[in-house]
Amino acid sequence: MQKGKIDVTSENIFPIIKKFLYSDHEIFLRELISNAVDATQKLKTLASVGDFKGELGDLTIRVSLDPKKKTLTVSDAGVGMTAEEIEKYINQIAFSSAEEFLEKYKKDSNAIIGHFGLGFYSSFMVSSRVEIVTRSWTEGSKAVKWSCDGSPEYSIEEIERDRRGTDVILHIDKESKEFLEEHRISDILQKYCQFLPVEIAFGKEKEWKEGKEVETDKDNIINDTRPLWTIPPSEAAEEDYKKFYRKLYPMGDDPLFNIHLNVDYPFNLTGILYFPRIKNNIEIQKNKIQLYSNQVFVTDSVEGIVPEFLTLLHGVLDSPDIPLNVSRSYLQSDSNVRKISAHITKKVADRLEEIFKNDREQFEKKWDDLKLFIEYGMMSEDKFYERAVKFALLKNTEGKYFTLEEYEKLIKPSQTDKHKTLVYLYSTNRDGQYSFIETAREKGYDVLLMDGQLDTHFLNHLESKLDNVRFARVDSEVVEKLIPKEDEKSSKLTAEQKADLTPVFQSQLPDGDHFLVSYESLGENGHPVMITQSEFMRRMKDMSELSGNSGIYGTLPDSYNLVVNENHPLIERILERADKKLGEKIKSLREQKKKLGEEQSLIDEANKGKKEEEISQADKDAREDLRKRTEALENERIDLLKNFGKSQKLVKQLIDLALLANNMLKGADLAKFVKRSVELIK
Repeated sequence: MQKGKIDVTSENIFPIIKKFLYSDHEIFLRELISNAVDATQKLKTLASVGDFKGELGDLTIRVSLDPKKKTLTVSDAGVGMTAEEIEKYINQIAFSSAEEFLEKYKKDSNAIIGHFGLGFYSSFMVSSRVEIVTRSWTEGSKAVKWSCDGSPEYSIEEIERDRRGTDVILHIDKESKEFLEEHRISDILQKYCQFLPVEIAFGKEKEWKEGKEVETDKDNIINDTRPLWTIPPSEAAEEDYKKFYRKLYPMGDDPLFNIHLNVDYPFNLTGILYFPRIKNNIEIQKNKIQLYSNQVFVTDSVEGIVPEFLTLLHGVLDSPDIPLNVSRSYLQSDSNVRKISAHITKKVADRLEEIFKNDREQFEKKWDDLKLFIEYGMMSEDKFYERAVKFALLKNTEGKYFTLEEYEKLIKPSQTDKHKTLVYLYSTNRDGQYSFIETAREKGYDVLLMDGQLDTHFLNHLESKLDNVRFARVDSEVVEKLIPKEDEKSSKLTAEQKADLTPVFQSQLPDGDHFLVSYESLGENGHPVMITQSEFMRRMKDMSELSGNSGIYGTLPDSYNLVVNENHPLIERILERADKKLGEKIKSLREQKKKLGEEQSLIDEANKGKKEEEISQADKDAREDLRKRTEALENERIDLLKNFGKSQKLVKQLIDLALLANNMLKGADLAKFVKRSVELIK
């Protein structure tokens, strides 16, 4: 028996390995099985070039547990090692045999995982002792056993073994007894190894017999050695892609469609990306793309490799150009990764454009599910935007679809305002904003339906990209003001009449929300009263809410405009009633205010040019008295009109009709409205 010390730079290397080599201890099994696959692939390469002339035989990699002995063993029938190779590759840490082998057989070794270095030593994270029992493929080689207890000391001896290959035997330590549980190992194998290119057996298949589960003689193979992404796209049918998706995501709905990637220059990349169906009422889930390196699972956190907007996709990517110990700093600096990211964006754009051109009808049917991805991409990637403008669609409230170019041509004649700006009208709720949509359509305008999760951000983005274009929600203004033209209707109301109507309507406005009463000349056939909401304020609040950061806009109360149609007969009727009941009183109050104003003017004229401290106290007192008396007269006028307004069912009815049109009348208020409607009809 030979004894020695492992060639390390520090005797503290093993505690470091045990604690810090990998953040997740379960990774040791991936590393050991990857090494076993590596050894097997090497043997296949040697056989293919004629260096190995023996029988390959059963190359299954076997993972076995012995809870009594507290061991976990990974066995392969690959190239094995001689004592000299153990000395070179095991005792000299971080000198990977794969590196040297790749150099020698680089033309025939595409399937070698390689680059493991410290991978074997990850086994010490969970073991009190590790043993290697191995025999090389070379003729006349002797079997050897290597053993180490986690200190720099090791032993190596010749033993009897009649077959080539390697067994790595882990004596699991007390802190890691979870790795002696069958279900735990099964979960790790499923996570990291389900698509490795060499068959991996973990125990035997089980079946139910006489009411209990019993083992059969058949190996339990846990992996698919030729997953769909390794097959040329021409050999895969649509049902194969759906079946593979269900294997990856057993609980998911069928995807919209897929993109099969198969690139060998200027880098190697294969994979299948799926566009999933995303429901509007659930949180968007990322981390659904699985990254592999030569069929070894690396991570499902692919930010940096896949453009941000495509992290919404599902599927797999496989590239030997991405190492197993992938890190964020590596992703940010590696040129291959940047090329891969750009290529994926291009392939996705190619596929979407192909579907759009070849089957627009199907593309339109899937648009409501697709638009989330496409809008996100157009907002976050300029190169994708340049491609997507050809196939990105806008949907109107009638369910018709248009490209950006088609829609511009459609609305340009009628929806260009007096400032030569093209106005895109939109609705976020077809039912809730129905009356506004209909009013706009009666004017000959078209209205888009923008009710998606990202639509508020997307229309802001389009405004920044398109020349002389603005978006206006259909209920943000009266229709005449949404797209202002040169001809404006004249008002029938004087300034005094508007001032008197304002308190009348204020008296019946809902509590809580803030309403500003304004007046517009909408014509006799327009609505008597409408409620609108400022486009700017509402959009800012929507964006704040969507981003999860309320900011200043998120804390402001909702603010609305109660727009009174100056030219409507019902408004004239309310004015006539107010004049009949309060006309003389209001007239008297205004005359008194006028006299007080004249007195104020005399005092101001007498003190013209004086500084405040130069004005006599008598004049200051007189001025303050006039201000209070004027304010009292104004308050009396407002109170009279408000009290009158409260007694008018018609005023309340008109306000409630406007609220109802905005889907803002609910509960008890709605019930009162219905009752009042019946009373007014009688």
